[in-house]
Amino acid sequence: MRPSLSSCLLALLAAVAIALLEQSAAPVNADELSPDLAAARTALDKYHDPFTAIREGYLSTVGCVAFTTASTMNGMPYPVGGMGVHFINFSLVGPTLDPTKPQVLIYEPMADGTLKLAAAEWFMPYKAGMKPPQLFGHQFYGPMMGHYPVMPKELVHYDLHVWLWKPNPAGMFVPTNPDIKCPATGYTFAQSTPDMPAPMP
Repeated sequence: MRPSLSSCLLALLAAVAIALLEQSAAPVNADELSPDLAAARTALDKYHDPFTAIREGYLSTVGCVAFTTASTMNGMPYPVGGMGVHFINFSLVGPTLDPTKPQVLIYEPMADGTLKLAAAEWFMPYKAGMKPPQLFGHQFYGPMMGHYPVMPKELVHYDLHVWLWKPNPAGMFVPTNPDIKCPATGYTFAQSTPDMPAPMP
């Protein structure tokens, strides 16, 4: 008995869906990175173990951050998606940037309770009259207030997320990732849009 057209179409759609899921689950291919991004990822690969990050000064902010409403920030896209769990190293926060020493590491919470390294974030506190920094040829987002409660709201800053390990369908330098899912319970903080500070000189 020959399969019907509808059953063939369903099988084809299922195969396509599986292929897309496998593609989205695949890690970022190092061969597709520019030399400076590849160097940054190589330098940071040791932080796949979050305990290594802790021993080297990165402290967990505990909560998983997600944004539930699409918006823009100074004309730059801020789509719906997760950010994950931030580990911040305050000894690296300052007026200079090092491509191999991000101020923040971002981990994806997994179903089994473990954390998987997903992205790095370069972070710079805002000062009056300051122009957006740039790194890897991309302008930082901001200025924005701190993502409360995982950091003080008063910590106005610029930042740049780079999804070096977890592919981001929205773009490697877009701050939110639709494939990052925060747990339904526990320390998950869903926010509508980033808080913008009052106009500054």
